[in-house]
Amino acid sequence: MKKVAKSPDRYGFQKDAYIERVLEKGKSLDDSAVQELIKMHEDAILRDEENVNDPKWQKNNMEFDMRSSEWMVAKVRESRVYAQHLYAAMCNNDFQQLEVFPILKDQRWSASWRYAGGIVAHMRGEGDYIEWYCSGIKNHNPITQEEFNDLTQEQQTFHKESEAFVSEGMITEEIMEDLKKLGWTFREGDYDQMR
Repeated sequence: MKKVAKSPDRYGFQKDAYIERVLEKGKSLDDSAVQELIKMHEDAILRDEENVNDPKWQKNNMEFDMRSSEWMVAKVRESRVYAQHLYAAMCNNDFQQLEVFPILKDQRWSASWRYAGGIVAHMRGEGDYIEWYCSGIKNHNPITQEEFNDLTQEQQTFHKESEAFVSEGMITEEIMEDLKKLGWTFREGDYDQMR
């Protein structure tokens, strides 16, 4: 049985934000609507656990292949830039397993922006989809050198990494090569966004 990377915080962003809003309005956590949302969060976690252990879900599933690849998970955890590039590659793109039947049947794998962000959160072992969602949308208000110098070392590193992020849908050569190592290819000709 392959070990599948997961984030303990996955599926929590929306629940936590909702609970915060409920508390700000002075409502009780015992409210039936709040309890229903908490249950929905818990059900999503259980569904993910069931999926990663289901051989049918694992088959022809790029998410499973990425989350269970030790070397790819390590790369995602070592580099925020690599993690963002993987997230961006999954957005707006179709992929196909490099095997005869998936090719003949034209079986494809794709993910929404939110779902792609969730996969990366799982692979990093922290956070939720929101950490990556829309991360490729560039800030059009660059900071000056003086503003950069006023940042803490941690903020400077974060800023530099963010500058290396790519737009959603962009597939870098490194990501393309790594997906091929996993046995997946971008559907050439579907989109022409290779960098």
